[in-house]
Amino acid sequence: MILEILEIVAPVFLCAGVGYGWKRAKQPFDTALVTRLVSMIGAPCLIFSTLVGIEQMAGDILDMLLASLAAVAGFTLLSTLALRALRLPLRTYLAALVFPNAGNMGLPLCLFAFGDVGLGLGIGYFAVTATLNLTLGNWFYSGATMPWRALKTPIPYAVALGLVLMASGAAPPEFLLKTTKLLGGIAIPMMMLSLGVSLAELGITRPGRTLLLAALRFGIGLGVGYGIALAFGFEGAQRGVMMIQSAMPVAVFNYLFAALYKRNPEEIASLVLISSALGFASLPLLVYLARL
Repeated sequence: MILEILEIVAPVFLCAGVGYGWKRAKQPFDTALVTRLVSMIGAPCLIFSTLVGIEQMAGDILDMLLASLAAVAGFTLLSTLALRALRLPLRTYLAALVFPNAGNMGLPLCLFAFGDVGLGLGIGYFAVTATLNLTLGNWFYSGATMPWRALKTPIPYAVALGLVLMASGAAPPEFLLKTTKLLGGIAIPMMMLSLGVSLAELGITRPGRTLLLAALRFGIGLGVGYGIALAFGFEGAQRGVMMIQSAMPVAVFNYLFAALYKRNPEEIASLVLISSALGFASLPLLVYLARL
């Protein structure tokens, strides 16, 4: 069992470690370019090609989408209560506690732990949280009246089109499926490398408070994920993916938004770094619980 868990978590450590080592060696890495390539091309193509390729899992994916929405609602409620109790501003910290790193770290774990089935379910979860992070998360940090600006990103439309084709059983043209599958193949490796690079760039400020918030992200995530899995009657890969994705650390996008809108970016960077370190340290236990 221990060897099996190591085989699942080791690739995540190693791939992120390559990115970390690359940046520490002062090699060039255009984080802004990679982020745009992944968010505008890689992730939408990965979502689309995976959804249309697993029409036999349409019911399971739909359940995962609904469960993911319920999980985000649970994160939002409990995180709001925690931040109110700590007297911390919601505009700065709420999105960081609500939206997990379901892409960079979560998708590889789901794939290695449960194979293609896990990847499909993990993408269902990621599609929901990524869409909400890019819309509502952006809105939280910006203070804008409404979050419509972020709907210009292609991820929501890739999700919608993939779900329509998956539910109807209609097959896209073969050339389109092969193209999106090829382009989607860059997403997970680039996510892992960029995670490592980001961790090498970030620093630590207010370690006590950020450690507390990082522990809250993990505890609220795992607790809500387990509760949602029970409520939906999930078993096997569905239960495991819900727990893994929900317990992931703070998404790196939160730091990018905090920097863009000047919402304590140094502290959000610290929160991303510490929560990721906590996430890596807890991976063996998390995978063990998810596969029980």
